[in-house]
Amino acid sequence: MAKTEFEPSIRSRPVYGELEAKNGKAHLFIADADGAGAILDMAKSAPKDFFDKAHIIYIPKDSGDKYTDQLKALGAKQFYAGPSYEASVTRIQRVLADASNGLQIYLSGTEGLMGQAMREATNVGYPYSAIQTEHRGSKARRMQCVHCKGVTEDVITDPFECSHCGLNLFVRDHYSRRLAAFQGVCVDAEDPGNVPDKVEIT
Repeated sequence: MAKTEFEPSIRSRPVYGELEAKNGKAHLFIADADGAGAILDMAKSAPKDFFDKAHIIYIPKDSGDKYTDQLKALGAKQFYAGPSYEASVTRIQRVLADASNGLQIYLSGTEGLMGQAMREATNVGYPYSAIQTEHRGSKARRMQCVHCKGVTEDVITDPFECSHCGLNLFVRDHYSRRLAAFQGVCVDAEDPGNVPDKVEIT
């Protein structure tokens, strides 16, 4: 799957580029689903021994085993496939905490995955500008309800129902790096039950 293109309508949304092999003492890749394709494409132009110093953390999601064998074949020093971001986050935190100077970080896949992984990296001192990102796959959003603070993953319609408190939420075009999520506000607070028809979001 090719790199995802977004309409330039949301000023707060991070700008995603294309992964490029950089010189470094170590390389950390974090990807989900079709984000594996970005790693595989980058590998075509990477130096021969590049992955000898690499750690790949991959979350297949709905892609199943489509990319797993291809990623393993890159010969990374360490490879981990996890069932979810939540199951993988302690590994991500440990790798970042133990890293020495010279670590290059590469994130690819969905916006939710990249936002959460970037937050972990910046929490330990890596600047946003030093982290490479490439969006691949679903344009679904990670949304936080401003009322109950619960987070709903993979939102593709506006409005949507909060998975925690059940409110019908309007999808605001505002992205928070701190939360790694967009925000949703009750759409029928003043007129309960008056909920607009759902439309697909990008």
